[in-house]
Amino acid sequence: MKYAENVTEVGLMLPDYMGFIFWKKSLRFFDGIIPEIPHSIKKTGVFVDAPIEEIRFKIHKYKLDLVQLHGNETPDLCVRLSNEGIKIIKVFSINNTFNFDDLQPFKGVCDYFLFDTKGKSPGGNGTKFDWEILQKYKSTKPFFLSGGIGIEDIDSIKKLDLPIHAIDLNSKFETAPGLKDPLLLQQFQTKLR
Repeated sequence: MKYAENVTEVGLMLPDYMGFIFWKKSLRFFDGIIPEIPHSIKKTGVFVDAPIEEIRFKIHKYKLDLVQLHGNETPDLCVRLSNEGIKIIKVFSINNTFNFDDLQPFKGVCDYFLFDTKGKSPGGNGTKFDWEILQKYKSTKPFFLSGGIGIEDIDSIKKLDLPIHAIDLNSKFETAPGLKDPLLLQQFQTKLR
């Protein structure tokens, strides 16, 4: 999310999470004011290899409920944040050669994983990875499914017998980077339920 009016509008749909990107290279970079939204919506700050001091500052400034670590953050950084009571979503970029053993050091120090498509950028590439590879995911740790998801994917998502905690909706629901189409989001929400 990037624009205050759009944040308010989407907030009326009561999504479980709302993401704000604090990586300056992103077209969705957020540096505004988050308007009042329902308390049930978990404000999530998205970071890419940010120093821990910056993450702490943004958590305090924006009253974030979680952080989504989208870079090459270490298990040690996750431990330090977790010890401060911060909920963590650790992102992994997936392609057909992804080794799920790479998740092992993060299992005990993150609250959720997020699986996104490996691309040129750390995220926001707008493309799907082959979800068939998720059959190799043997953990019970819940995860966010991300990467170019659109309304046309609902049936395929429903068929996945995996611990999907949440679905990350982004580029396929935008009219411009960071500007969500509430009607499309509502359609997805209705069809998924």
